This record gives sequence, structure tokens and C-alpha cells, in this order.
Amino acid sequence: MIGRRLRIARAAAGLSLRDLSAQIDGMVSAQAIGKYERNEDMPRSGVLLALAEVLNVTEEYLLSDDDLVLEGVEFRKKPNTSAREEAAIEANSVHLLERYLAIEDLLHLKSVDWEKPRSAPHPVLDIRDAEDAARSVREDWGLGNDPIPQLAELLEERGIKVLSIALENIDGLAAKVRRKDHMAARVVVVKGDAWAERKRFTLAHELGHMVIDPSPDMSEDDVEKAAHRFAGAFLMPADTLRAEMGSNRSSVSLGELVALKERFGVSIQAISYRCKDLGILKQSAFVRLFKLFNKRGWRKPPYEEPGAIEPKWEEPKRFERLCYRALAE
Repeated sequence: MIGRRLRIARAAAGLSLRDLSAQIDGMVSAQAIGKYERNEDMPRSGVLLALAEVLNVTEEYLLSDDDLVLEGVEFRKKPNTSAREEAAIEANSVHLLERYLAIEDLLHLKSVDWEKPRSAPHPVLDIRDAEDAARSVREDWGLGNDPIPQLAELLEERGIKVLSIALENIDGLAAKVRRKDHMAARVVVVKGDAWAERKRFTLAHELGHMVIDPSPDMSEDDVEKAAHRFAGAFLMPADTLRAEMGSNRSSVSLGELVALKERFGVSIQAISYRCKDLGILKQSAFVRLFKLFNKRGWRKPPYEEPGAIEPKWEEPKRFERLCYRALAE
């Protein structure tokens, strides 16, 4: 039955039932398509071909019973994000993941297992415990204290599927992927056109959610703050940042922040937060900086700070490489 796959493909295309009916020139009504999606009816062959063409999938895709499900989906989103937008992003993610896993199957590759750090999950009773979690993950993965040049590549090497998708009110999401009766992968989705420094922080934030085990007493807001603290610590280890800046600063120049941005690949706002968390900058100096950031418009879309790093600099490449390899084979 094609119900679930048709619904996913339609949501991924951003079409309503009426839109889809119009796109196939009214061959069947919106009500008929709704019946297909509820598995109450099956389209005849001509309608199936038309649906596949409009939705940019194959007939085999619509007829396949290899269901893929996202579990434990966590969004990094703005408050005004609609349920419809969330559903479309989930559907688009499943759509891309199915292609990703299909390429691996074509090449007879076992989907890389999620290489969970040995010390995870890390108990987090307080936001500051996320600092230790980040240090342990770096140690488990043998990363040392140096900046990480390509975070998306690192995560894919460790078995996390990274997808780059056009998003509006959502910065990213993380989820477990279930394929039939077994877990197939972990996935992180990032906003494709975001500046690379913002993508990197999103990736590190979602990794934090995967490896920390927050106390049941922590509020949802504190859990998010712990993931933020993890991301800052993972991308900017305390010892390395102190070696660059010193342990106690009364102020810091924008030129220095831009230079640090080039070194660590994170935004100057993230660097400022990290300096405050580590006590390198006093609260008063931190507040002065953010007043300046607000004045210059760097805290609003398009979030273009000095030294903005192009989106393509932090893009997942493994799926593309596998496609080229499959084509060559």
C-alpha cells in the first residue's frame, strides 16, 4: 500500500491534497488522493505515474514497503514555527534518508553504525556538567584540544547522517532512524543556507543532545542550555581558548574576536558566550559586547557578522561522494 510514502512525498514537496490534485491536472480529486494516503484505495497505473512525476519520485518508491521512521525528533526552532512546517521538514528528511540508505544498499555498504562515545551517556545534573561531557567525547574520539576543521565530516565518519535542507523557522533537528524492525542511523538536519559558523554550532548542539543524560529535575530550558554549553565546550575547549585569550580579560576587541572566529569556526557571539561561561570575560564586558552586536544588527537575520563563513564551507559530502561512486560503478 502506498499511503505512508505518498503522504511523505507530498509533505516533502510542500503540497496540500488540493495542490497535488491540481498538479496532476485533476486526474483524480483531492478526496481520492486522501483515500490513497489512508490506504482506503489504490491509484490506477496512469495516476500512479502522474503522482510519481509531480512528486519527483519513482513508482517503485511509492510502492515500496521499506518504511523509514524518525523517532525522538528534537527541533531547534523559533516559537512561531507551524506544525505544518515541522511535518514538511520531517517528511523531507525521511525522503532524503531513504535515498541515502538506498545508495548504501546499491554499493553493498553496511550503514555506518553510530559510534557512540564510550563514556556516554553523561549524567548532567547541572548545566556546567556539560563541560565535562564535551571533554570526555573529545577524549573518547581522540580529538585532542585543537579546533575541528570540518564538523559535518567528523560526525558522518562517526555514523551520524548529516542532511543540509532549506529551512525557514527551524535551525535544525536531530532524530533516531528506524528502518523496519531495527535502528538504521542517527540523523542531524541543518539549515542549508545558514552561515557555516551557525551550522557548526547546531551540529555540536545536537551532538550534545545525543550524549548527555539530563537530570529529570532539569527544565526543558536548562536542558537546551546544557546542550549549548556542550556545543561551546566541544568547539572551543577551555584550555585552548584560555591559551589564546588569557584567563581574565576586562575587554576584547572585535578584531580579536574575528581572528578567533577564523580559528575555531564559530560566531563571535558564541565566542563571547564561551568567554563569559569560563569567566574570561566579566558580565559587564559581556553585556557591552552584546549591546554592540545588537546595534550592528548581527543578532537578527541574516546574522551576517564580520568574517561570515560561507554556508558551503560546512556541508555534508558523504552522500554526494556515494552518488558519484554508484554512478561510476
